[in-house]
Amino acid sequence: MSEDMTPNKPYLIRAMHEWICDNGLTTHILVHASYPGVEAPQDYAQNDQIVLNIAPRAVSGFVADNEEIRFSARFGGVPMSIRVPVEAVLAVFARENGQGMAFDAPESPEPPDPDGPDDSNDDGKSSHLKVVK
Repeated sequence: MSEDMTPNKPYLIRAMHEWICDNGLTTHILVHASYPGVEAPQDYAQNDQIVLNIAPRAVSGFVADNEEIRFSARFGGVPMSIRVPVEAVLAVFARENGQGMAFDAPESPEPPDPDGPDDSNDDGKSSHLKVVK
């Protein structure tokens, strides 16, 4: 068995998306909004995270490959092209019941800030997402 296997995260995202859609629910992804390469409306981000509806009825031109997720969607009636590197996806889940899969937070490929860490996300609250086994 090769030790140089491709990462499983993009496959898991696609599988969860298909499973959620097959069950007639609405797939959302939770994205690290400031991760390098994320192209999404930052006005909708909270605590450096944004939730994006990727259900087929909400997007057009949806492509989820091993590197990124791309699609077009409307935000406040304005069409936008969205790009999300797979590494920036924190979770994929059904809006209606929260079932899905959470992923470890990505390590930023950029060097750390010399002024110290940004503690703006450290409010002591846990995520509203739950791990489904």
